[in-house]
Amino acid sequence: MSSALTDLCRYPIVQAPMAGGASCPQLAAAVAEAGGLGFLAAGYKTADGMYEEVKQLRGLTGQPFGINLFMPQPNHADRAAVDVYRNQLAGETSWYDTPLGDPETGWDDGYEAKLAILLDDPVPVVSFTFGCPTRTTLDAFARAGTFTIVTVTTPEEATAAQWAGADAICVQGIEAGGHQGTHRDDPATDGAGIGLLSLVTQIRETVQLPIVAAGGLMRGAQIAAVLAAGADAAQLGTAFLVCPESGANQHHKQAMTNPLFTRTELTRAFSGRPARGLVNRFMREHGPYAPAAYPEVHHLTSALRKAAAKIGDAQGMALWAGQGHRMARDLPAGQLVGVLASELEATRASLAAGNTL
Repeated sequence: MSSALTDLCRYPIVQAPMAGGASCPQLAAAVAEAGGLGFLAAGYKTADGMYEEVKQLRGLTGQPFGINLFMPQPNHADRAAVDVYRNQLAGETSWYDTPLGDPETGWDDGYEAKLAILLDDPVPVVSFTFGCPTRTTLDAFARAGTFTIVTVTTPEEATAAQWAGADAICVQGIEAGGHQGTHRDDPATDGAGIGLLSLVTQIRETVQLPIVAAGGLMRGAQIAAVLAAGADAAQLGTAFLVCPESGANQHHKQAMTNPLFTRTELTRAFSGRPARGLVNRFMREHGPYAPAAYPEVHHLTSALRKAAAKIGDAQGMALWAGQGHRMARDLPAGQLVGVLASELEATRASLAAGNTL
């Protein structure tokens, strides 16, 4: 690993920030204590809610950790398309006896307030998704002693992050679960993402920044593969989502290995932005009609998703999952870090001895 990342964690293993509750202080602390880099997710939380989790995490571990912020989104959604989708969801409101949310609840996710808190009381690492901060913002974090990571999905986005002054980039392949962290949401490029190994190699030849590779990684041998391709560390989300410390809904955890859910797809059905999840009834029925309108659609469907989770209806939940979800292991997070590290070392030793994977 690069020296900066080496200072943050013993192993090149990063627990992905998963917005919506999975990346809670207990999970991040368990990963950090075991030698990985744990992350909190500030997305969808208030600035005060984010800070409360930061304080909880500090009480659980003295190891470095990170927090992820969503970049503000441009208010460019087609209001007529959002209204059409609202009508499309009328049957869901009856089924769950729950009204739809207000699509105009907000577009900035409390970004400026969160920046102010994190600059006033710095944390070791801050990462960004859905865009690249300004050089002024990244310079401010550098002065505060915070290591910054920008999520990218193309070589062009990686170049923009390097020019803006990011310390590292999180390279997200098309295999990744949850939202694609594209800097610009263009419906014309839906499904055109690049596989992780190819993307890491392209970006390694484009920029000089340390790379954290993310997308469908579930085993130590896969971590070895992305490191060989040029990454400095690997980020895993779905692998940690099923851990007992994870704050994910129990029905979400169980769905990862439930044979009823056979595949994943990218969909706009739940949030209006492309995100990979297990194919369920809601995705099948509404995905084809969902507009490119984030976060309007997220706000619109929020109450429906909560109602489905409350009654244990996985067919109405956003079951975010990477392509490797069937390989999920129900292990305590600290133990999983150890297993992944052992698998990584075994793979490296095997390759050094001249064996093939």
